[in-house]
Amino acid sequence: MPTDPAPGAPLTDAALVAALRDDLSAAGYGVAGVEEVLGAVAADALHREEPVPALRATAAASEHPVAALVRTFLLGSTTPRRTLERALPTLTVAGAERLGLVEADGDQVRARVDLRPYTAVDGGGEVDWWIASDLGELATGSALRTDHVLGVGGASTTLAQVTVRDERDHVLDLGTGCGIQALHASRHARRVVGTDISRRALAFARFNAALAGLDGSRIELREGSMLEPVAAERFDLVVSNPPFVITPRTPGMPSYEYRDGGRAGDAIVRELVEGVGSVLAPGGVAQLLGNWEVRRGEQWHERVGSWLDASGLDGWVVQRELQDPAQYAETWIRDGGTTPDRDRAAWALRYGQWLDDFASRDVEGIGFGIVTLRKPLGAPTLRRLEEVTGTVRQPLGPAIAASLAAHDWLAMDDDELAGQRLVVAPDVTEERYLTPGSADPQVVLLRQGGGFGRAVQAGTALAGFVGVCDGELTVGQIVNALGALLEVGADAVAADVLPSARGLVRDGLLLPAD
Repeated sequence: MPTDPAPGAPLTDAALVAALRDDLSAAGYGVAGVEEVLGAVAADALHREEPVPALRATAAASEHPVAALVRTFLLGSTTPRRTLERALPTLTVAGAERLGLVEADGDQVRARVDLRPYTAVDGGGEVDWWIASDLGELATGSALRTDHVLGVGGASTTLAQVTVRDERDHVLDLGTGCGIQALHASRHARRVVGTDISRRALAFARFNAALAGLDGSRIELREGSMLEPVAAERFDLVVSNPPFVITPRTPGMPSYEYRDGGRAGDAIVRELVEGVGSVLAPGGVAQLLGNWEVRRGEQWHERVGSWLDASGLDGWVVQRELQDPAQYAETWIRDGGTTPDRDRAAWALRYGQWLDDFASRDVEGIGFGIVTLRKPLGAPTLRRLEEVTGTVRQPLGPAIAASLAAHDWLAMDDDELAGQRLVVAPDVTEERYLTPGSADPQVVLLRQGGGFGRAVQAGTALAGFVGVCDGELTVGQIVNALGALLEVGADAVAADVLPSARGLVRDGLLLPAD
Protein backbone atom coordinates (compact mmCIF):
# COMPACT_ATOMS: atom_id res chain seq x y z
CA MET A 1 0.00 0.00 0.00
CA PRO A 2 1.27 3.53 -0.69
CA THR A 3 2.44 5.45 2.35
CA ASP A 4 0.93 8.82 3.20
CA PRO A 5 3.83 11.25 2.74
CA ALA A 6 4.68 14.24 4.88
CA PRO A 7 4.04 17.58 3.16
CA GLY A 8 6.37 18.08 0.21
CA ALA A 9 7.92 14.62 0.51
CA PRO A 10 7.50 11.86 -2.08
CA LEU A 11 4.95 9.07 -1.82
CA THR A 12 6.23 5.51 -1.52
CA ASP A 13 4.12 3.40 -3.85
CA ALA A 14 5.88 0.11 -4.56
CA ALA A 15 4.66 -0.30 -8.13
CA LEU A 16 5.34 3.27 -9.16
CA VAL A 17 8.75 3.30 -7.46
CA ALA A 18 9.68 0.09 -9.29
CA ALA A 19 8.68 1.72 -12.59
CA LEU A 20 10.81 4.73 -11.76
CA ARG A 21 13.79 2.50 -10.96
CA ASP A 22 13.43 0.71 -14.29
CA ASP A 23 13.22 4.00 -16.21
CA LEU A 24 16.22 5.59 -14.49
CA SER A 25 18.30 2.48 -15.07
CA ALA A 26 17.26 2.17 -18.72
CA ALA A 27 18.03 5.85 -19.34
CA GLY A 28 21.55 5.46 -17.96
CA TYR A 29 20.89 8.07 -15.29
CA GLY A 30 23.95 7.27 -13.20
CA VAL A 31 26.99 9.22 -12.06
CA ALA A 32 28.95 8.19 -15.17
CA GLY A 33 25.98 8.86 -17.46
CA VAL A 34 25.48 12.37 -16.08
CA GLU A 35 29.16 13.23 -16.42
CA GLU A 36 29.19 11.90 -20.00
CA VAL A 37 26.29 14.15 -21.00
CA LEU A 38 27.61 17.20 -19.15
CA GLY A 39 31.28 16.86 -20.01
CA ALA A 40 34.11 17.38 -17.54
CA VAL A 41 33.94 21.18 -17.41
CA ALA A 42 30.18 21.39 -16.76
CA ALA A 43 30.27 18.48 -14.31
CA ASP A 44 33.04 20.11 -12.28
CA ALA A 45 31.21 23.44 -12.31
CA LEU A 46 28.03 21.75 -11.08
CA HIS A 47 29.96 20.23 -8.18
CA ARG A 48 30.85 23.83 -7.28
CA GLU A 49 27.14 24.78 -7.37
CA GLU A 50 27.54 26.70 -10.63
CA PRO A 51 24.76 25.61 -13.03
CA VAL A 52 25.43 27.70 -16.16
CA PRO A 53 27.75 25.23 -17.98
CA ALA A 54 25.39 22.35 -17.14
CA LEU A 55 22.39 24.31 -18.44
CA ARG A 56 24.23 24.98 -21.68
CA ALA A 57 25.37 21.36 -22.05
CA THR A 58 21.92 19.90 -21.43
CA ALA A 59 20.21 22.44 -23.68
CA ALA A 60 22.42 21.27 -26.53
CA ALA A 61 21.34 17.65 -25.84
CA SER A 62 17.84 18.36 -24.57
CA GLU A 63 16.28 15.28 -26.21
CA HIS A 64 18.72 12.91 -24.49
CA PRO A 65 16.95 11.17 -21.55
CA VAL A 66 19.80 11.88 -19.13
CA ALA A 67 19.88 15.54 -20.17
CA ALA A 68 16.15 15.82 -19.54
CA LEU A 69 16.50 14.22 -16.11
CA VAL A 70 19.44 16.46 -15.21
CA ARG A 71 17.62 19.62 -16.26
CA THR A 72 14.54 18.58 -14.33
CA PHE A 73 15.85 17.06 -11.12
CA LEU A 74 19.30 18.62 -10.66
CA LEU A 75 18.98 22.07 -12.20
CA GLY A 76 15.34 22.83 -11.41
CA SER A 77 14.51 23.83 -14.99
CA THR A 78 11.09 23.43 -16.53
CA THR A 79 10.97 20.58 -19.04
CA PRO A 80 8.48 19.98 -21.88
CA ARG A 81 6.14 17.16 -20.91
CA ARG A 82 6.86 15.15 -24.05
CA THR A 83 10.61 15.30 -23.33
CA LEU A 84 10.24 13.99 -19.79
CA GLU A 85 7.78 11.34 -21.00
CA ARG A 86 10.55 9.93 -23.22
CA ALA A 87 12.88 9.77 -20.22
CA LEU A 88 10.23 8.10 -18.01
CA PRO A 89 8.27 5.89 -20.42
CA THR A 90 7.19 3.29 -17.85
CA LEU A 91 6.41 5.59 -14.93
CA THR A 92 5.11 8.43 -17.16
CA VAL A 93 4.82 12.04 -16.07
CA ALA A 94 1.44 11.24 -14.52
CA GLY A 95 3.08 8.57 -12.37
CA ALA A 96 5.84 10.99 -11.36
CA GLU A 97 3.13 13.44 -10.32
CA ARG A 98 1.42 10.78 -8.21
CA LEU A 99 4.73 10.09 -6.46
CA GLY A 100 5.13 13.80 -5.75
CA LEU A 101 8.31 14.09 -7.79
CA VAL A 102 7.08 16.70 -10.27
CA GLU A 103 4.25 19.13 -10.89
CA ALA A 104 2.87 19.96 -14.33
CA ASP A 105 1.57 23.27 -15.59
CA GLY A 106 0.12 22.59 -19.01
CA ASP A 107 2.89 21.32 -21.23
CA GLN A 108 5.66 22.26 -18.81
CA VAL A 109 6.89 20.10 -15.94
CA ARG A 110 8.94 21.18 -12.94
CA ALA A 111 10.54 19.01 -10.26
CA ARG A 112 9.30 19.10 -6.68
CA VAL A 113 12.30 17.15 -5.37
CA ASP A 114 15.97 16.70 -6.12
CA LEU A 115 16.64 13.22 -7.52
CA ARG A 116 20.23 12.37 -8.34
CA PRO A 117 22.42 9.34 -8.91
CA TYR A 118 24.88 8.36 -6.21
CA THR A 119 27.69 5.81 -6.23
CA ALA A 120 28.35 4.32 -2.81
CA VAL A 121 32.06 3.89 -2.05
CA ASP A 122 32.52 2.61 1.49
CA GLY A 123 35.10 -0.18 1.45
CA GLY A 124 32.55 -2.84 0.54
CA GLY A 125 32.62 -2.40 -3.22
CA GLU A 126 30.69 0.12 -5.29
CA VAL A 127 26.93 0.22 -5.78
CA ASP A 128 24.72 2.75 -7.56
CA TRP A 129 21.58 4.28 -6.06
CA TRP A 130 19.34 7.28 -6.69
CA ILE A 131 18.74 9.64 -3.77
CA ALA A 132 15.74 11.95 -3.44
CA SER A 133 15.84 15.02 -1.20
CA ASP A 134 14.50 18.55 -1.14
CA LEU A 135 15.54 20.83 -3.97
CA GLY A 136 18.51 22.96 -3.01
CA GLU A 137 19.16 26.65 -3.36
CA LEU A 138 20.77 26.13 -6.77
CA ALA A 139 17.46 24.84 -8.18
CA THR A 140 15.03 27.05 -6.28
CA GLY A 141 17.00 30.29 -6.14
CA SER A 142 15.72 30.91 -2.62
CA ALA A 143 16.72 30.24 0.97
CA LEU A 144 16.10 26.77 2.35
CA ARG A 145 12.96 25.92 4.29
CA THR A 146 13.65 25.21 7.96
CA ASP A 147 12.45 21.61 7.60
CA HIS A 148 14.66 21.10 4.53
CA VAL A 149 15.71 17.48 3.93
CA LEU A 150 19.31 17.45 2.80
CA GLY A 151 20.62 15.09 0.17
CA VAL A 152 24.09 13.53 0.09
CA GLY A 153 26.52 16.25 1.16
CA GLY A 154 30.16 16.33 2.13
CA ALA A 155 29.53 15.39 5.76
CA SER A 156 27.33 12.40 4.94
CA THR A 157 29.85 11.17 2.37
CA THR A 158 32.63 11.47 4.94
CA LEU A 159 30.67 9.47 7.51
CA ALA A 160 29.85 6.76 4.98
CA GLN A 161 33.52 6.42 4.09
CA VAL A 162 34.86 6.29 7.66
CA THR A 163 32.32 3.76 8.95
CA VAL A 164 33.60 0.27 9.70
CA ARG A 165 31.97 -2.21 7.32
CA ASP A 166 32.42 -5.65 8.84
CA GLU A 167 29.27 -7.75 9.15
CA ARG A 168 26.88 -6.51 11.83
CA ASP A 169 23.59 -7.88 13.09
CA HIS A 170 21.77 -4.75 14.28
CA VAL A 171 22.67 -1.21 13.14
CA LEU A 172 21.24 2.17 14.18
CA ASP A 173 21.35 5.22 11.90
CA LEU A 174 20.60 8.06 14.32
CA GLY A 175 19.36 11.17 12.51
CA THR A 176 18.89 9.32 9.23
CA GLY A 177 17.86 12.33 7.13
CA CYS A 178 17.39 11.15 3.54
CA GLY A 179 18.48 7.67 4.65
CA ILE A 180 21.90 7.47 3.04
CA GLN A 181 23.70 5.95 6.05
CA ALA A 182 20.92 3.40 6.48
CA LEU A 183 21.34 2.37 2.83
CA HIS A 184 25.07 1.90 3.34
CA ALA A 185 24.45 -0.10 6.51
CA SER A 186 21.97 -2.37 4.73
CA ARG A 187 24.85 -3.78 2.72
CA HIS A 188 26.52 -5.37 5.74
CA ALA A 189 23.82 -5.64 8.42
CA ARG A 190 20.92 -8.01 8.96
CA ARG A 191 18.66 -5.25 10.26
CA VAL A 192 18.87 -1.44 10.23
CA VAL A 193 16.86 1.06 12.26
CA GLY A 194 16.83 4.69 11.12
CA THR A 195 15.52 7.44 13.38
CA ASP A 196 14.84 11.12 12.86
CA ILE A 197 12.89 13.91 14.50
CA SER A 198 11.61 14.99 11.07
CA ARG A 199 8.60 13.23 9.53
CA ARG A 200 9.59 14.67 6.16
CA ALA A 201 13.08 13.19 6.44
CA LEU A 202 11.63 9.79 7.28
CA ALA A 203 9.35 10.00 4.24
CA PHE A 204 12.33 10.70 1.98
CA ALA A 205 14.32 7.90 3.63
CA ARG A 206 11.44 5.47 3.09
CA PHE A 207 11.20 6.47 -0.58
CA ASN A 208 14.96 6.12 -1.11
CA ALA A 209 15.03 2.69 0.52
CA ALA A 210 12.22 1.54 -1.78
CA LEU A 211 13.98 3.01 -4.81
CA ALA A 212 17.07 1.01 -3.84
CA GLY A 213 14.93 -2.14 -3.81
CA LEU A 214 14.84 -2.52 -0.01
CA ASP A 215 11.65 -3.21 1.91
CA GLY A 216 10.65 -2.47 5.49
CA SER A 217 12.08 -5.75 6.76
CA ARG A 218 15.63 -4.50 6.10
CA ILE A 219 15.29 -0.86 7.13
CA GLU A 220 12.87 0.18 9.86
CA LEU A 221 12.23 3.91 10.28
CA ARG A 222 11.09 5.55 13.51
CA GLU A 223 10.24 9.11 14.49
CA GLY A 224 11.83 10.59 17.60
CA SER A 225 14.68 12.61 19.07
CA MET A 226 18.17 11.31 19.71
CA LEU A 227 18.18 7.90 21.48
CA GLU A 228 14.55 8.01 22.66
CA PRO A 229 13.05 5.76 19.91
CA VAL A 230 15.56 2.96 20.63
CA ALA A 231 16.19 3.33 24.37
CA ALA A 232 15.32 -0.31 25.11
CA GLU A 233 17.44 -1.83 22.29
CA ARG A 234 21.10 -2.64 21.78
CA PHE A 235 23.05 -2.24 18.54
CA ASP A 236 26.29 -3.63 17.18
CA LEU A 237 26.92 -0.41 15.24
CA VAL A 238 25.57 3.12 15.61
CA VAL A 239 26.26 5.72 12.93
CA SER A 240 25.20 9.33 13.17
CA ASN A 241 25.60 12.54 11.24
CA PRO A 242 23.79 14.49 13.97
CA PRO A 243 22.57 18.09 13.69
CA PHE A 244 25.86 19.30 15.13
CA VAL A 245 26.00 22.87 13.82
CA ILE A 246 26.49 25.36 16.66
CA THR A 247 23.75 27.93 16.05
CA PRO A 248 22.81 30.87 18.31
CA ARG A 249 19.58 30.29 20.15
CA THR A 250 18.46 33.89 19.69
CA PRO A 251 15.09 35.27 18.50
CA GLY A 252 14.79 35.49 14.72
CA MET A 253 17.62 33.06 14.00
CA PRO A 254 16.38 30.32 11.62
CA SER A 255 16.77 26.79 12.96
CA TYR A 256 17.17 24.09 10.31
CA GLU A 257 16.15 20.58 11.33
CA TYR A 258 18.87 18.88 9.31
CA ARG A 259 21.74 20.75 10.97
CA ASP A 260 20.59 22.48 14.20
CA GLY A 261 20.01 20.26 17.20
CA GLY A 262 18.25 22.82 19.37
CA ARG A 263 20.95 22.83 22.05
CA ALA A 264 23.26 25.62 23.11
CA GLY A 265 26.85 25.36 21.96
CA ASP A 266 28.13 21.85 21.31
CA ALA A 267 25.81 20.17 23.82
CA ILE A 268 24.19 17.82 21.33
CA VAL A 269 27.50 16.20 20.38
CA ARG A 270 28.49 15.94 24.04
CA GLU A 271 25.15 14.30 24.88
CA LEU A 272 25.56 11.78 22.11
CA VAL A 273 29.16 10.90 23.00
CA GLU A 274 28.33 10.51 26.67
CA GLY A 275 25.02 8.69 26.14
CA VAL A 276 25.37 6.43 23.11
CA GLY A 277 26.89 3.66 25.20
CA SER A 278 23.42 3.00 26.63
CA VAL A 279 22.30 1.50 23.29
CA LEU A 280 25.55 -0.25 22.35
CA ALA A 281 25.91 -4.00 22.72
CA PRO A 282 29.21 -5.18 24.29
CA GLY A 283 31.88 -4.70 21.64
CA GLY A 284 29.56 -2.47 19.64
CA VAL A 285 30.95 0.54 17.80
CA ALA A 286 29.50 4.05 17.40
CA GLN A 287 30.79 6.48 14.78
CA LEU A 288 29.68 10.06 14.40
CA LEU A 289 30.70 13.44 13.07
CA GLY A 290 30.67 16.52 15.23
CA ASN A 291 31.66 20.08 16.03
CA TRP A 292 33.12 21.11 19.36
CA GLU A 293 34.03 24.44 20.86
CA VAL A 294 37.59 25.36 21.74
CA ARG A 295 37.39 27.87 24.55
CA ARG A 296 39.95 30.35 25.78
CA GLY A 297 42.62 28.72 27.89
CA GLU A 298 41.95 25.11 26.85
CA GLN A 299 43.02 22.72 24.11
CA TRP A 300 40.39 21.02 21.96
CA HIS A 301 41.32 17.57 23.22
CA GLU A 302 40.74 18.58 26.84
CA ARG A 303 37.06 19.33 26.24
CA VAL A 304 36.37 16.34 24.03
CA GLY A 305 38.50 14.13 26.24
CA SER A 306 36.25 14.90 29.19
CA TRP A 307 33.30 13.62 27.14
CA LEU A 308 35.15 10.39 26.44
CA ASP A 309 35.93 9.95 30.12
CA ALA A 310 32.26 10.46 31.01
CA SER A 311 31.13 7.96 28.35
CA GLY A 312 32.89 4.97 29.87
CA LEU A 313 33.73 3.82 26.32
CA ASP A 314 36.84 3.22 24.30
CA GLY A 315 37.29 6.40 22.29
CA TRP A 316 39.23 7.67 19.29
CA VAL A 317 38.67 11.23 18.09
CA VAL A 318 40.30 12.69 14.99
CA GLN A 319 40.04 16.46 14.55
CA ARG A 320 40.08 17.18 10.82
CA GLU A 321 39.54 20.94 10.76
CA LEU A 322 39.59 23.99 13.03
CA GLN A 323 37.79 27.23 12.14
CA ASP A 324 37.72 30.56 13.91
CA PRO A 325 34.30 31.97 14.89
CA ALA A 326 34.12 34.28 11.87
CA GLN A 327 34.87 31.51 9.39
CA TYR A 328 32.33 29.26 11.06
CA ALA A 329 29.61 31.92 11.02
CA GLU A 330 30.18 32.66 7.33
CA THR A 331 29.99 28.97 6.42
CA TRP A 332 26.66 28.31 8.07
CA ILE A 333 24.95 31.61 7.29
CA ARG A 334 25.62 30.92 3.61
CA ASP A 335 24.48 27.31 4.06
CA GLY A 336 21.05 28.60 5.04
CA GLY A 337 20.81 30.69 1.89
CA THR A 338 21.67 34.14 3.27
CA THR A 339 24.48 35.96 1.47
CA PRO A 340 25.72 39.56 1.65
CA ASP A 341 24.77 40.05 -2.00
CA ARG A 342 21.20 38.86 -1.49
CA ASP A 343 20.39 40.51 1.86
CA ARG A 344 23.13 42.62 3.41
CA ALA A 345 21.07 43.54 6.49
CA ALA A 346 20.14 39.94 7.34
CA TRP A 347 23.74 38.86 6.72
CA ALA A 348 25.13 41.48 9.11
CA LEU A 349 22.50 40.73 11.77
CA ARG A 350 23.11 36.97 11.77
CA TYR A 351 26.87 37.39 11.57
CA GLY A 352 26.76 39.55 14.69
CA GLN A 353 24.50 37.09 16.52
CA TRP A 354 26.89 34.25 15.80
CA LEU A 355 29.92 36.21 17.01
CA ASP A 356 28.08 37.33 20.15
CA ASP A 357 27.06 33.76 20.91
CA PHE A 358 30.61 32.47 20.66
CA ALA A 359 31.98 35.42 22.66
CA SER A 360 29.51 34.66 25.47
CA ARG A 361 31.31 31.34 26.04
CA ASP A 362 34.86 32.54 25.26
CA VAL A 363 34.98 30.37 22.13
CA GLU A 364 38.12 30.94 20.07
CA GLY A 365 37.77 28.06 17.61
CA ILE A 366 35.39 25.35 16.44
CA GLY A 367 36.70 21.90 15.67
CA PHE A 368 35.24 19.38 13.25
CA GLY A 369 36.08 15.73 13.34
CA ILE A 370 35.33 12.03 13.48
CA VAL A 371 34.45 10.25 16.71
CA THR A 372 34.78 6.47 17.02
CA LEU A 373 33.54 4.85 20.23
CA ARG A 374 33.40 1.23 21.33
CA LYS A 375 31.72 -0.44 24.29
CA PRO A 376 34.47 -2.42 26.01
CA LEU A 377 33.96 -5.83 27.54
CA GLY A 378 35.70 -4.53 30.67
CA ALA A 379 37.33 -1.23 31.54
CA PRO A 380 38.11 1.15 28.64
CA THR A 381 41.59 0.71 27.21
CA LEU A 382 41.54 3.08 24.22
CA ARG A 383 41.67 6.85 24.64
CA ARG A 384 43.11 8.55 21.60
CA LEU A 385 42.64 12.16 20.53
CA GLU A 386 44.67 13.41 17.58
CA GLU A 387 44.67 16.04 14.87
CA VAL A 388 44.96 14.89 11.26
CA THR A 389 44.38 17.76 8.86
CA GLY A 390 46.19 16.50 5.78
CA THR A 391 44.91 14.49 2.84
CA VAL A 392 43.61 11.02 3.68
CA ARG A 393 42.82 8.11 1.41
CA GLN A 394 39.10 7.34 1.47
CA PRO A 395 37.38 5.12 2.35
CA LEU A 396 38.91 5.19 5.84
CA GLY A 397 36.55 2.61 7.31
CA PRO A 398 38.88 -0.35 6.68
CA ALA A 399 41.82 1.55 8.21
CA ILE A 400 39.79 2.43 11.31
CA ALA A 401 38.59 -1.16 11.69
CA ALA A 402 42.15 -2.44 11.30
CA SER A 403 43.43 0.03 13.90
CA LEU A 404 40.79 -1.09 16.42
CA ALA A 405 41.80 -4.70 15.81
CA ALA A 406 45.48 -3.80 16.14
CA HIS A 407 44.79 -2.05 19.46
CA ASP A 408 43.31 -5.30 20.77
CA TRP A 409 46.17 -7.37 19.33
CA LEU A 410 48.70 -5.14 21.13
CA ALA A 411 47.20 -5.95 24.54
CA MET A 412 50.36 -7.92 25.44
CA ASP A 413 53.50 -7.10 27.37
CA ASP A 414 56.88 -6.58 25.73
CA ASP A 415 58.00 -10.13 26.49
CA GLU A 416 55.07 -11.54 24.56
CA LEU A 417 55.55 -8.98 21.78
CA ALA A 418 59.15 -10.14 21.47
CA GLY A 419 57.89 -13.52 20.28
CA GLN A 420 55.76 -12.05 17.47
CA ARG A 421 56.71 -11.64 13.82
CA LEU A 422 55.88 -8.46 11.89
CA VAL A 423 55.82 -7.43 8.24
CA VAL A 424 55.84 -4.00 6.62
CA ALA A 425 52.46 -3.05 5.13
CA PRO A 426 52.53 -3.05 1.33
CA ASP A 427 51.64 0.67 1.07
CA VAL A 428 54.60 1.84 3.19
CA THR A 429 57.61 3.51 1.60
CA GLU A 430 60.80 4.88 3.10
CA GLU A 431 62.14 8.33 2.30
CA ARG A 432 65.71 9.36 3.12
CA TYR A 433 66.95 12.95 3.16
CA LEU A 434 70.67 13.58 2.96
CA THR A 435 72.79 16.69 2.91
CA PRO A 436 74.79 16.72 -0.36
CA GLY A 437 78.03 14.83 0.12
CA SER A 438 76.82 13.11 3.30
CA ALA A 439 76.97 9.32 3.53
CA ASP A 440 74.20 8.96 6.08
CA PRO A 441 70.68 10.40 5.98
CA GLN A 442 69.73 13.19 8.36
CA VAL A 443 66.03 12.27 8.21
CA VAL A 444 64.31 8.97 7.51
CA LEU A 445 60.53 9.00 7.00
CA LEU A 446 58.24 5.99 6.90
CA ARG A 447 55.29 7.08 4.80
CA GLN A 448 51.90 5.37 4.60
CA GLY A 449 50.29 5.41 1.16
CA GLY A 450 46.72 4.62 2.26
CA GLY A 451 44.53 5.25 5.27
CA PHE A 452 45.45 8.38 7.19
CA GLY A 453 48.62 8.84 5.11
CA ARG A 454 50.84 9.05 8.17
CA ALA A 455 54.52 9.99 7.96
CA VAL A 456 56.67 8.76 10.86
CA GLN A 457 60.19 10.02 11.41
CA ALA A 458 62.44 7.08 12.25
CA GLY A 459 65.77 7.11 14.00
CA THR A 460 68.56 4.72 13.12
CA ALA A 461 67.34 1.88 15.32
CA LEU A 462 63.68 2.13 14.27
CA ALA A 463 64.56 2.40 10.56
CA GLY A 464 66.76 -0.68 10.90
CA PHE A 465 64.04 -2.54 12.79
CA VAL A 466 61.37 -1.83 10.18
CA GLY A 467 63.74 -2.69 7.36
CA VAL A 468 64.14 -6.22 8.74
CA CYS A 469 60.43 -6.86 9.40
CA ASP A 470 59.71 -9.41 6.69
CA GLY A 471 58.05 -12.05 8.88
CA GLU A 472 61.13 -14.26 9.15
CA LEU A 473 62.57 -13.08 12.47
CA THR A 474 60.74 -12.40 15.70
CA VAL A 475 60.65 -8.93 17.24
CA GLY A 476 63.02 -10.16 19.96
CA GLN A 477 65.51 -11.57 17.46
CA ILE A 478 65.58 -8.29 15.54
CA VAL A 479 66.06 -6.27 18.73
CA ASN A 480 68.94 -8.50 19.85
CA ALA A 481 70.63 -8.24 16.46
CA LEU A 482 70.30 -4.44 16.41
CA GLY A 483 71.69 -4.22 19.94
CA ALA A 484 74.81 -6.08 18.85
CA LEU A 485 75.13 -4.16 15.58
CA LEU A 486 74.75 -0.72 17.18
CA GLU A 487 76.82 -1.76 20.22
CA VAL A 488 74.29 -0.42 22.70
CA GLY A 489 72.71 -3.65 23.96
CA ALA A 490 69.31 -5.22 23.39
CA ASP A 491 67.67 -3.52 26.38
CA ALA A 492 68.51 -0.05 25.05
CA VAL A 493 67.21 -0.92 21.58
CA ALA A 494 64.00 -2.38 23.05
CA ALA A 495 63.37 0.76 25.10
CA ASP A 496 63.92 2.90 22.00
CA VAL A 497 62.14 0.79 19.37
CA LEU A 498 59.26 -1.12 20.94
CA PRO A 499 57.01 1.84 21.85
CA SER A 500 57.38 3.17 18.29
CA ALA A 501 56.86 -0.30 16.83
CA ARG A 502 53.60 -0.56 18.78
CA GLY A 503 52.52 2.74 17.26
CA LEU A 504 53.38 1.53 13.77
CA VAL A 505 51.30 -1.61 14.31
CA ARG A 506 48.41 0.40 15.71
CA ASP A 507 48.47 2.70 12.66
CA GLY A 508 48.86 -0.06 10.09
CA LEU A 509 52.44 0.56 8.94
CA LEU A 510 53.50 -2.76 10.45
CA LEU A 511 51.26 -5.84 10.39
CA PRO A 512 51.31 -9.11 12.35
CA ALA A 513 52.82 -11.79 10.12
CA ASP A 514 50.41 -14.49 11.27
